Amino acid sequence: MANFVVQLPKTNSFNLKRFCVSASSNGSPPGSSESRGSGPVILELPLDKIRRPLMRTRANDQNKVKELMDSIQQIGLQVPIDVIEVDGNYYGFSGCHRYEAHQRLGLPTIRCKVRRGTKETLRHHLR
Repeated sequence: MANFVVQLPKTNSFNLKRFCVSASSNGSPPGSSESRGSGPVILELPLDKIRRPLMRTRANDQNKVKELMDSIQQIGLQVPIDVIEVDGNYYGFSGCHRYEAHQRLGLPTIRCKVRRGTKETLRHHLR
């Protein structure tokens, strides 16, 4: 089962800000007890709300960051970064080049695939 939530900017032609898409591998209809869960959701998060505890462990390939900046300017971010939410805080451990590209472009938010985690999950990622 997968749940995804996409946040869209409010535009003049649409009043749509959020919609959900649900799919279940067990054939359960959306909303049934079998299809509800804590699967990942897609959200636009402010860059300054994402903690990057491993950011200083290696330098990003600046050519890759520049290519991503060009791509993001032309077609937007195609693949969200993975983020873990623990107790209301967001932690990013992947997507370093995409994150830096957004920073360098001065973009306030980035599309994220957010999974809920526990403090134990967070400790595991910090090892």
